[in-house]
Parts: sequence; C-alpha cells; structure tokens
Amino acid sequence: MMKARGNICYNRSMMKSLKLWRTFREGWQNFRRNGWLSFATVSILTLSLFIVGLSTLLGLTTHYMLQNMREKVSVNVSFNPDIPEPRILEIRDELSKYKKEIASVEYVSRDAALETFLAENKNNPAVIQAIEEIGENPLLPSLVIKAVHPEDFQVIVNQIQRSTFQSDISRINYDKNRKIFNNLEKNNKSIQKVGLILGIAFIFIAVLITFNTIRITIYSHRQEFEIMRLVGASNIYVRMPFVFEGVFYGIAAALATTIALFGAAYIISPLTQGALPQGNFMGLYIEFLAPVLVGLLLLGIFLGVLSSSIAIRRYLKV
Repeated sequence: MMKARGNICYNRSMMKSLKLWRTFREGWQNFRRNGWLSFATVSILTLSLFIVGLSTLLGLTTHYMLQNMREKVSVNVSFNPDIPEPRILEIRDELSKYKKEIASVEYVSRDAALETFLAENKNNPAVIQAIEEIGENPLLPSLVIKAVHPEDFQVIVNQIQRSTFQSDISRINYDKNRKIFNNLEKNNKSIQKVGLILGIAFIFIAVLITFNTIRITIYSHRQEFEIMRLVGASNIYVRMPFVFEGVFYGIAAALATTIALFGAAYIISPLTQGALPQGNFMGLYIEFLAPVLVGLLLLGIFLGVLSSSIAIRRYLKV
C-alpha cells in the first residue's frame, strides 16, 4: 500500500515536471518563432535596461570620484608674511590636538613652498622667468591640514575662520575645492534624475511593446487554446508558455545590456583614468559586474513577466 502511494506521488511529480518542461519549451519556441518581432522587443527592453544601468554606474562613478578627490585634497592655510615661524608652529601644535577631525597638520615654510613650486613648474619657462623677475620669494608660509573624514573639511575651515589666530591668516584655499565638490554633486544628482526619468519612460515603452508582442502571439495561437481546453489542459498549462516567453525577453535584454555596458565602459574609461579607486570606469564596471548582471536579469525578467501577465489577463480567456 505504501509502495503504491509512493509510486503515485512519484508519477504526479514526474507529470508536473513534464508539464513545466513542455510549457518552458513552448515559451522558447514562441520567442524564437517571432523573429524580428522578438528582436524589436528585446532591443527596446535592452535600451531601457541600458539607460537604467548606465545611470546607476555613472552615479557610482561620481560618488567614487568625489570620495577620491576628498581623500587627496587638503586645506592650505596661508599666513601673512610678517607672522614669525614660532607663532605658526604654535598654531600647528594647537590644531594637532583636534584629532577627531584633523588627521595631520604639516608646516610648509616659504623656502620649501618655493622649492616645490619650482619643481612642479620646471618645464614651464614662463613661470621660472616670472619668479626670477620678481627677485624674491612671493609664496607665503602655510599649514597643510588633512582631515580624518572628507566631511570634516568644512568643519575645520569654519573653526579656523572663527579662531583667535584668524587675523594672522592671509587666505584659506578650500573654497575652490568646495565649489568643485558642489558642482560634482549637482551633476551627479542631475544624472540620476535624467536617468530616472528616461529609464521610467523607456521602461513604459518596453512594457507596452512586450505586451503587444505577446498579445500577437496569443492571437496567433487562439485556435490551439480551444483544442487544449477540450483535452482538459489546465489554465496554468495554457498560460505558462507566455510567461516563459516574457522571461526569455527579459533574459535576452539583460545579457545584451551587459554587453552594451561593456562597450560604454570601454569608451568612457579614458576620460576617467586615475580618477577612481578602481583605476577607471572599466575597472568600476568589472568590480560591479556581478551585481549589475543580477540586477539587470531581475529587472528584465520582472518587466517581461509583467508584460506577459497583463497580456494574458486581457486577451487570453480560458
């Protein structure tokens, strides 16, 4: 008796697996037979996923560029030429106590600053000649301050501007860097907004086209549905091939998008060389290839299944 029940359960499991395989195969055949219609559907889906993927990667690029720049940047506090060196060293020692925000404070004398400046501009005769014509060192003594975290720079600048030695300071060079950071952040937000708007628009178009493709497939198989119902086919068995068809559209689009993003990364990489911790945009793409591919597959399959579900509910009456 137990053996008979076991055989029944095994047979039922085999039948379900066989039905699933048949619906899967039927969905693949629908996808393959549609030819140019499938190609157009996959192309629009690919364009939609490409915009979403590229916007995400560009947002990551800007984020890492900002982070990289902030880690390399420093606050240079230049002092008036009449401030003696012991006074500047005293201010350096005072600032070094604020270890929560300040990582290091380095004193740069006028002579050291001039030596560095000349070394950096040794291939620029005009600069060398200008220094010689001046006849004296035009550079000021300064303190080079590194922050513990990039967001601490503004705090440090604000505290220095309100300090007791503020009158000894000639200038603080952080404002220019802050404007660069603000512009990059604004550009990053603009890229994300444009990418989101375009992504939503093209996703809507992709769903609409995929929906119409599956609707045409349903229409072309309308006579088969009547025969399948007469021989006792279940609703799921009739509908699943179109769900799988939507899945195939999503998978094909995700794979095509991954290749297209590789091409975009190859083109963009020279423009970002050395600006990212990963080296360039290609390095960033390779590092995030696995999550990008998984994300594109999930989004592509979701859009394909969503489109097929809408088409099934509206046009497949079984």
